[in-house]
Amino acid sequence: MKNILTLILLSLGHLVLSQTLLRPDRVFDGEALHENWVVLVEGNQIAYVGSASDLKYSGNTTIINLNGTTLMPGLIEGHSHLLLHPYDETSWNDQVLKESPVERAIRGTVHAKKTLWAGVTTTRDLGAEGAGYTDVYLKKTIEDSIVPGPRMLVAGPAIVATGAYGPKGFHDGVQVPLGAEAVSGVPAVIQTVRRQLGNGADFIKIYADYRWTPGAPSQPTFLQEEINAMVATATSAGSHVVAHASTPEGMRRAIAGGVETIEHGDGGTLEIFKLMKEKGIGFCPTLAAGDAITQYRGWRKGIDPVPERITRKKQSFQMALDAEVPIVFGGDVGVFAHGENYRELELMVDYGMKPIDALKSATAVNAEIFHLEKLGKLKKGYLADIIAVEGNPTKDINAMRKVRFVMKDGRTYKTE
Repeated sequence: MKNILTLILLSLGHLVLSQTLLRPDRVFDGEALHENWVVLVEGNQIAYVGSASDLKYSGNTTIINLNGTTLMPGLIEGHSHLLLHPYDETSWNDQVLKESPVERAIRGTVHAKKTLWAGVTTTRDLGAEGAGYTDVYLKKTIEDSIVPGPRMLVAGPAIVATGAYGPKGFHDGVQVPLGAEAVSGVPAVIQTVRRQLGNGADFIKIYADYRWTPGAPSQPTFLQEEINAMVATATSAGSHVVAHASTPEGMRRAIAGGVETIEHGDGGTLEIFKLMKEKGIGFCPTLAAGDAITQYRGWRKGIDPVPERITRKKQSFQMALDAEVPIVFGGDVGVFAHGENYRELELMVDYGMKPIDALKSATAVNAEIFHLEKLGKLKKGYLADIIAVEGNPTKDINAMRKVRFVMKDGRTYKTE
């Protein structure tokens, strides 16, 4: 018996000491770039980050040489829809009306793998868009290691004001599935928030403004008291609310109500962004979605003049930068192809952000805003969500297209 116990203890000791040493050219730790640094992983945690010359490691350490790369925290995507696919393949209406939740779940597993392979180890999914709680179950299959994919924070169906969402274009006698859950009135919104959280939503997404009829400009949707009630209900349950908002008044109501992030914000003014800064509310501009949709509608980027929509987007993004609003990396991926999350980073830089600040947004900043402890940085004791990209993305953001290594929770998923 004593011999058996000794063997078990020796075996456990071996498992505890099993280590992986990652040796890149440089390390971006979520805050700054460092030359000649290495990262040591033990189990699913980071055991050491720093100069290679200061590290002592055991003889059974697996060494992975990542020559020519920059090692950095796994990306944290701030606005995704894993259950959608690009609108130039199938329109949003047809995805909601003609693709069953089963088909969309299967597509979602493919999208999840592409997302992880692109270096995104955590994603905030902003609504199942007509597929109910399919995002909750996709999250579960990833957590249960049935399919590979990023960590997921999910919103479930999302919440819209009655009459203010689609699909639309049918006469009043036709009942069609909606892309979100429609509700009105303070008692009803409280009940809906509670139901969604009880069904597995990690947070609540609301639409503070939207088009009331097809082709019309966006207008505010929920009354201030309705937004206040939803935020209070979510906060009481230990959760929070994020808001789709693109008009000044919609943004103002969402800010006054206490949401944690504003999504899109196309019509934001300097006054609005200063208010967001004052309240500590993050801004997720979803630049890549607007860029993609404009091209779907015929804009030949690099050939045709820049459309007004893109010009306005650049202006609003610059105002947010000037106001020093915390910028959330999130491209609304699903509108464009999964696995091309880098497009948002490229546009953030193209629209005026420094590459290193864009990288901070996609790692440490998003981790803080999304309440993700032990993620977003390469730091001792943090979870081993680590990627390596070819080249130096702090000098050339296009390096984010070339992900050579992906580790999530200490497990290696991709190495080239």
